[in-house]
Amino acid sequence: MTAIADASVDPQDGEGREEPTTSTGWAAHLRLDRFSALYLWGIFVVYFGLTKKTYLSTASVSLTFGEKTIVCLLALAFLVPLVTDTFDLSIGANLGLALVILFRMNKAGQPIWLAAVLAILACAAVGFVTGFIVVRLRVNSFIATLGMSQAVTALILMISGNRQIIDKLPRGFIRIGASRWLFNLPLYFYYMLVIAVVVWFVLEHTALGRYMFATGGGREPARLSGVKTDLLTWGSLVASAVIAGFAGFVFAWKTNTFQNSAGPGFLFPAVAAVFFGASQLRGRANVWGTLIAVFALAFGIKGLQLSFDAGTYWIEPMFNGVSLLIAVSLASRQGVIKIRRRRQPNPAAG
Repeated sequence: MTAIADASVDPQDGEGREEPTTSTGWAAHLRLDRFSALYLWGIFVVYFGLTKKTYLSTASVSLTFGEKTIVCLLALAFLVPLVTDTFDLSIGANLGLALVILFRMNKAGQPIWLAAVLAILACAAVGFVTGFIVVRLRVNSFIATLGMSQAVTALILMISGNRQIIDKLPRGFIRIGASRWLFNLPLYFYYMLVIAVVVWFVLEHTALGRYMFATGGGREPARLSGVKTDLLTWGSLVASAVIAGFAGFVFAWKTNTFQNSAGPGFLFPAVAAVFFGASQLRGRANVWGTLIAVFALAFGIKGLQLSFDAGTYWIEPMFNGVSLLIAVSLASRQGVIKIRRRRQPNPAAG
C-alpha cells in the first residue's frame, strides 16, 4: 500500500501501525469506502438534474468535462511521484512555464512546433533539477518542489515581463487540440484520457509500476530488495513535469492567451482530487479514482453555481476545501493515509 504520508510510528509509543477501519452493515454492502465519489456524483446528477433545467443539457455537460481537463492532467502529474511517496507542488508552475514559452516564441516568429518541443524540454529540465535536489541533496520533496515552484514562477515573470501575452497561436496548432470530436468534447479531453490510460497501465500492469508502489510503501525495504528507489523517484518527478507541461498546451488550446496566474490556480483542485481519489476503488492512489473524484467535484460545483447568484465566486474554493478535508479524513480512517501518532507524555516519567 502506498504511503501517502509518513507511514512510520515511533517505536517508543508502544503502539504499532494504525489498522484501517472496516465498514460494517449497510455501508459495507454499498462499499462506501470504495465508491463514495461515485455515489456523490450520482446524488449531484439526480438532485441538480431535477432542480436545474440546464444542468444536464448537452452544452453544460460537455463544458464541465472540457473545463476540468487541465485539472485532470495536473492531478495525474501529482499522482505519478506521489506513488513513490514524493510530493510535487511545482506542477502549476510547470504549466505556466510551458505556456509562456509557447506564446513568447510564437510572438517572436519562431515555428510553433519548435516552441512546443522546447516547452516540454524546459519542463523536463525542471523535473530533472528537482529530482537532483530531492534524490542527491536529500531535501524533503515538499520543500524542494515548493521552492522550485517559486523559482519557476520567477522565470515565468522574467520571460513574460510580468505582462499578459495576447497573441493568436497558429490556426493549425489550435485545431490539433481544440477541435471537437465525440459528444462534442474537445480533442484535448481525449488526449488526457490517452495519458490517463498510459499512466494506469504503467502503474497497475508493469514491473515499473510495482517497483514504484514498493518504493512508496517502504523506501528502505524496497532498496534493500534491489529496487532502484532513487532512480524511480527522480524519473517520477521528470514525468510529472512533462505531464504538467502538456497541461500548458491544453490551456493554450482552451484560452489562446497567456497570463501569469494560469498555473497556481489549478494546483489545489488537482491535489484535492488525488487525495479524494486515493480513497476510491483501490484503497490507494490510483488513476481512475482520481478522475472520478475530479468530475464528481466538478458536477457538484456546477450544480451549486447554478443554485446561487453569478457573483458567488467563493463556491468553488469552499467546495474544494471542504471536500479535501473530508477526503483526507476518510482516507486516514481507512489506512490509505497513515499519520504519525503524537507521543503521549508518560505520567510515570519525571
